[in-house]
Amino acid sequence: MKQNEIFRSLSDYTAKAVAHYWQTRGTQRRKQEEGNKADQGLRSAVTGGAQMDGFIDLFTKLITNAGIPGNSIFRKKAVELPGFFRPTKEWDLLVVRERTLIAAIEAKSQVGPSFGNNFNNRTEEAIGSALDLWTAFREKAYLESPQPFLGYFFMLEDCEASNRPVGVQEPHFKVFPEFVGASYMRRYELFCRKLVLERHYTASAFITSSSHDGLNGVFETPSDDLSIERFAKVLVAHVATFA
Repeated sequence: MKQNEIFRSLSDYTAKAVAHYWQTRGTQRRKQEEGNKADQGLRSAVTGGAQMDGFIDLFTKLITNAGIPGNSIFRKKAVELPGFFRPTKEWDLLVVRERTLIAAIEAKSQVGPSFGNNFNNRTEEAIGSALDLWTAFREKAYLESPQPFLGYFFMLEDCEASNRPVGVQEPHFKVFPEFVGASYMRRYELFCRKLVLERHYTASAFITSSSHDGLNGVFETPSDDLSIERFAKVLVAHVATFA
């Protein structure tokens, strides 16, 4: 399949990945409940890695159609990279060809109801992973690799709780004005944008989807600069130089 054909159908591919996410999450929860572990159902749905497979499939398709052979793309196995502050870090997708690190991608999501604690965990995790990788890159952990593509993809549940304005505590100093009264959806949008603005990640994409409509592949893109189309174009432009 030609690359331009994939780009024309990118919305459809994304919709299929969204539907796969919600279907897989529902299956994982039902299995937990049938196993008399209903209290662990939410955690199972959170930790099930297969949920994001549809998105990883899409990124893999984009990379292979850019001319990178399949044996240079790693997912689920051999996805560890050496870090600077820790021995290794597992990525959701790696592209390594002829001992050259070409790309590393994180694909994450969050559903309710615990948006507060999970937001803090997600932001700290993403920033820490980027700092660890770029510091290791500076120290030649990836040999003579040129600067790799570092991508961050995030999908958030679109629900009442994620759209509700959230207060902030300012006992000593004022928070930045964009955070005042911002919902978790707005906070994630700001976060993904700032990851690229501050050059922690080469590109970032942010989409939202509800648990009901998402089963049919329905999703929204809150901001054009964080669209999966822009993410895909930056990714393809980078990996194609190594084809």
